[in-house]
Formats: sequence, C-alpha cells, structure tokens
Amino acid sequence: MRWKVALLTASDKGARGEREDTSAQVIRELIEEELLGDIVDYRIVPDDQDEIRAALIEMADYFQADLILTTGGTGLAYRDVTPEATLRVAERLVPGIPEAMRESVSRRSRHGLLFRGVCAIRGRTLILNLPGDPKGVHEHLMAVMDVLPEALDQVKGMRQGREQ
Repeated sequence: MRWKVALLTASDKGARGEREDTSAQVIRELIEEELLGDIVDYRIVPDDQDEIRAALIEMADYFQADLILTTGGTGLAYRDVTPEATLRVAERLVPGIPEAMRESVSRRSRHGLLFRGVCAIRGRTLILNLPGDPKGVHEHLMAVMDVLPEALDQVKGMRQGREQ
C-alpha cells in the first residue's frame, strides 16, 4: 500500500515567493524513497494560525491524506505558530513521536531541544510537524521514519495498537 501524504510549508517568505522551499523537497524525497508514499497535496501558507489550520483541515478532511507533514513554524520566534495551529485541529495527540525526534536530534545538537513540533491525529490522518530547514527536516523525520508505517496502520484502523 502506498500512503497518501500532504505537505504543508508555513513560511511568510515562502508564501510571498521570496524563498525557495528546499525543506519540502527533502520531505518529498524521503516520503517517496523511505515511506513509499505519494504526495497528494502540497502548499505554502504564511505563518498564520488560521491559514495553517484551514490548510490542515482541508488536507485531512477533503484530500483524506493518511499523513500530513508540516515544515516551518516550530521554533521560538513570535510568528512560529505551526504547533498551535496543529493543536487546534487535533482530536488526539501522539506525544511519543516528537519526543523521539527531539531526543534523537538533541544527541547531536542541543538546538534540538528548541523544536516545538507536535504530532496529532485528526480523523484518520496523522499530522506531524517538522522544522523549517532542510537538515533539520531530514534529521527529525529519519529519527521516526521506522515507526511511521505502524502509526499510520493504527490510525487508519488496519492494525490494533499493542498495549504494554
């Protein structure tokens, strides 16, 4: 089975066409090669909670993406609001995935501790926030790539979770 994946970039400069979206290209390559997924939607929106929220809802509810990956807006700057927008559309949280990303990345760089991304479920869609820079995207996504198929199976109702 190939996963339906949507990409959402939150970037004021990207939305204005002032910056090339190199992080989305890294995500696209990893999804196609590592997860065997197909990109069903891609867009760039400004760092605005309402616009991010609206895009997430449309990607989950209309495009019925299995996985939405966001890039950008997960730092400490005033306009970094992607986690807050994600929480506004979330029905349930999956805290272990961003915890694993922070733990893995912070072993190499203490800056990993500044990542505020979250992972959430909306309906049958898993939403995962990633940083805005290509290197950070690669490090964070690869830290959890091995668990994403199981997470997606469970969210889609294809497998029962294993309680321990």
